[in-house]
Amino acid sequence: MTTRYFTETALLADGWAENVLIEIDADGNFARVAAGAERGDAEAISGVVIPGMANLHSHAFQRAMAGLAETAAGPGDDFWSWREQMYRFVRVLDPDQVEAIAAQLYIEMLKAGYTAVAEFHYLHHQPDGTPYADRAELSRRVIAAAKATGIGIAHLPVLYNTGGFGGQKAGDGQRRFLNDADGILDIAARLRADHAADPDVRIGIAPHSLRAVPPEMLAATVAGIQAADPSSPIHIHIAEQVKEVEQCVAWSGARPVEWLLNHAPVDGRWCLIHATHLTETETKGLAASDAIAGLCPTTEANLGDGIFPLAPYLAAGGRLGIGSDSHISVGVIEELRWLEYGQRLLHRKRGVAASPARPAVGATLFQAAIDGGAQAIGRTSGRIEAGARADLVVLDRDHPALIGRQGDAVLDSFVFAGNDSPIRDVMAGGRWRVRDGHHADERAVAARYRSVMTTLLA
Repeated sequence: MTTRYFTETALLADGWAENVLIEIDADGNFARVAAGAERGDAEAISGVVIPGMANLHSHAFQRAMAGLAETAAGPGDDFWSWREQMYRFVRVLDPDQVEAIAAQLYIEMLKAGYTAVAEFHYLHHQPDGTPYADRAELSRRVIAAAKATGIGIAHLPVLYNTGGFGGQKAGDGQRRFLNDADGILDIAARLRADHAADPDVRIGIAPHSLRAVPPEMLAATVAGIQAADPSSPIHIHIAEQVKEVEQCVAWSGARPVEWLLNHAPVDGRWCLIHATHLTETETKGLAASDAIAGLCPTTEANLGDGIFPLAPYLAAGGRLGIGSDSHISVGVIEELRWLEYGQRLLHRKRGVAASPARPAVGATLFQAAIDGGAQAIGRTSGRIEAGARADLVVLDRDHPALIGRQGDAVLDSFVFAGNDSPIRDVMAGGRWRVRDGHHADERAVAARYRSVMTTLLA
């Protein structure tokens, strides 16, 4: 059955349009989108309709520790000391808790304007490192949370094998993560078989990083996933920290992004997470590869990573998307805002992301992020047009930040004007997941999450 909606204002694939008729088929795809139409018997959507955003980098379990690592570990507190705190936290999580945490997070994402998520999932085994009877147990729990809440998911089982460059032995804190190429490809194959017919579940792969995956294992994993699914998303952490860059140079004589571009078939299937520390040559090389730079500004700021070279990357035609990563903040608005604000602080000028072709900063960043996010998760979304997945967000045009705004000024104000979100309704996969700011299951999910946190923090 086809459902029909009518809105006065929508951001379509070819720009802003008025009096838009939107038809959605029974499978949850846009069947027809027509501007300058009559309403007829279509249901009216009161508000400004924009495409849904993909959150291209998530470690769901870290939602439960957000805010718990803000007591300084000492004068040298940094990413690496935070990582040790994260390892201690993850040791005790069981499958039920992992699922409950993910469900809470995914409702928060939907309410914040994300309609799909790339789950970079490296928590695989029991606390002692022994695989579950079903090696895909924890992956299945995360996917179940996505299905229950209604968010689309690109699930990326993570290959984690070594504790550092050059094949260093992994530590005890990493034992729940460890696999080899065959093990991680087996997990991906099991999940792909179960969800092959599901348009809201995409299975990819994620070599964790160059320090955690030796070169021969990286090559075998990429070849294996390409043989199984040539269009599969491939995500990898890269060049997040200066120490990581220095260690990579000491190991290989090359910087991380430089090494990857020279040794792996990086193309539009790939998403390079963070890529914070780039030379001019690496910046141009990443842009030319058609891969996505997966930027997580709030987490990168929280961990003291550094600031991505946004202006030269955009000038070179680079593509990007945003993710909430460790979930110390979950929201489209804050990620986009701090993507620009970090640049303003660094360069001491405004409008860094703008271009002569589109001087509206918020609109420029939003468009880049919806395009890059959809590419990174391998989902036909991010565009309100026939054939795309029916993901959309409705903004309250009577919200104080949006009153009187038209065209790109709507997105500029959405990103930069205030902290009270104007998001009212959210549709993912053709179904309303959030109405009037609320998810139908938010109370039950929150109660379960509260019980988990009570146990974890006891």
